[in-house]
Amino acid sequence: MERFIENTMYAARWLLAPIYFGLAFALLALAIKFFQEIWHILPVVLSLSEGDLILKLLSLIDMALVGGLLVMVMLSGYENFVSQLNVDKGDEKLDWLGKMDSGSLKMKVAASIVAISSIHLLRMFMDAQQLESEQLMWYVIIHLTFVLSAFAMGYLDKLTKH
Repeated sequence: MERFIENTMYAARWLLAPIYFGLAFALLALAIKFFQEIWHILPVVLSLSEGDLILKLLSLIDMALVGGLLVMVMLSGYENFVSQLNVDKGDEKLDWLGKMDSGSLKMKVAASIVAISSIHLLRMFMDAQQLESEQLMWYVIIHLTFVLSAFAMGYLDKLTKH
């Protein structure tokens, strides 16, 4: 009975596979939205002010960072929790595949969230005249919370490795 339960629990990791595969569809949706935004920017690029163009570009950068985060979680999560990826020798293999354990994945996700939050905060600062100071203050507080959380996670990770 114990062996059956252990084998069933071990096999249950495959329930994660469709979730990681679903992230590929989320990446596709993000790519569609990215190119939709470019399609909207191109016809009016000459009439946009520098500030407006920068805001639009920061939005595109934000999407690119989220896309990278999706790929990182999708591939390394699958490798860490489901099964090793078997990439053919002739195919390109990402350098970090197989080297990112769940702890380093957590740190990469935290760093990506801080980067995304930084871009979002920069967008808010670029448009600060249309925000109330209290609303801007909350954006800064939320961003600092992300930064401190990432720092604390990194520090705890460093402590546990020694």
